[in-house]
Formats: sequence, C-alpha cells, structure tokens
Amino acid sequence: MFQTSVLASGSKGNCILIRSRNTALILDAGISLKRVWAALEALDVPRHTIKAVIVSHEHSDHTRSAGAMARSLKIPLYISPDTYDYCAHRLGKVESWLRYFESGIEFLVGDILVRPFRSSHDAIDSNNFYFEHDDRRVGVAIDLGYPTKLTVSMLSRVHALILESNHDPEMLRNGPYDLSLQQRVRSEHGHLSNVEAVGLISQVLHPGLKNLVLAHLSETNNLPDLAFEVMNKYLQSIRSEVKLHVASQHIHTSLIDI
Repeated sequence: MFQTSVLASGSKGNCILIRSRNTALILDAGISLKRVWAALEALDVPRHTIKAVIVSHEHSDHTRSAGAMARSLKIPLYISPDTYDYCAHRLGKVESWLRYFESGIEFLVGDILVRPFRSSHDAIDSNNFYFEHDDRRVGVAIDLGYPTKLTVSMLSRVHALILESNHDPEMLRNGPYDLSLQQRVRSEHGHLSNVEAVGLISQVLHPGLKNLVLAHLSETNNLPDLAFEVMNKYLQSIRSEVKLHVASQHIHTSLIDI
C-alpha cells in the first residue's frame, strides 16, 4: 500500500499526507493542527502513524503548525538549515525534534524514501519532493516558477503527481493584484499557471502515471473548474487515461493510490 491525500492546498495553507502500510508522514503543515487532525480522522489515518513532518520552505502557508505537530507527536521535523534559520521563530522550540536535510540528498522516513530537489521559487531554499516505497513513486511539485531540467527528470518516473496549477493568466491580469505582485506570480520564482502546468505534464507524462492532482490553486486568480478544464482538454487530446483530481483549500482529497 502506498497512498497520498492533499489535506489542504492554496495560498492560505498547504498540507500533504504520504503513507505506506507502516509509515505515514506530513509534507508541510501550513494549516492548523485542528484541521490536520480532523482530516486524518476523516481519512481513518491514526495520528500515531505519522512518523515525521517535512517542511519544503519557510513561507507561512507551509509552516504554520509544523513545530506544534513535531512537539505534539514527538516526531522528527525535517527541514533544510537555511529554511530553519528563516522560520525558526515560527516553529517554536523544536530543537529536540530537528533533523536537517539537504537538497539532492535522499533520506528515509520509516520505509518511505524521500528525495528533495530544488524548486524555482522565491524562498531561501525551496524544495519539491519525490517519495518512493516498494518501487512506487509520487512527486510533489508546487511553488515553482518554472520547471527546470531537474524538475522534469525527477517527475518523469512517478506514478502519481501533485502539481501546481496556480492561476489563469487572464484572471491574474484583470484581477485585484497590483502590477508588482502580478509580476512576482508570473516570474520564474513565482507560480505555474494552468497553461504552464500543461506544458510540464507534456514533458513528464508516461504510461505509468495514473493519478494527477492539481494543487495550490489561487482563490483570487483561478477556479477549480477552469484548472480542471485546461488540463483535462490536453489529456483528452492525447487520449490519456490519467485520473485527474483538483485539490482544495478547504476540503481534503480522498486517499489516492500511488
């Protein structure tokens, strides 16, 4: 068994569950502990199975309850040294649970192999991830301004993919964001648009990819139906059988087999 659920995703908070039969972990805890516990209970995933929390980068929508979770469950908190330096004040006292990782160097959480790799985002040391168990693989690529060759390489063999589809360019252009914020979102250190997400999928799609979850949708500059429509149109045009999901800021996804 190898499964994932996006417990929440968006600019107000991100949290992803990855689990095998014997090990579960949380990637980013950018929502309240109360919401994490409620989602796990709804999914029938006991808290005591969570063996680690991993932080991708220092932004508050990824770190909000990470320290509290580590303390509450008495589990390791994996974070890069530079990221920790930037958000230690937000995490609270976690020295007893702190474990450093470096981008590009894999590590184990129980029986799940974790491979962090750099993402192009406006954070001090932003990472995307590739998780492997029993020869099954899931990739998580959110908060990236553009897909590097490394990104494409790391995602080309996954069986499930959680991918940013942040904004619709027209909604961004005509929305309430001022020009400087629009430029940040569109930049190589910002976020992938719906169309750019399709461009990345066109490079990594292979017969083994079974589930695709669109994530980190902007509530201001995107719509779930629009993100789904843009990606689904492409998948149908190439007669792909990939199952398409859209993650929500407010409701967790089901458990998705990897």
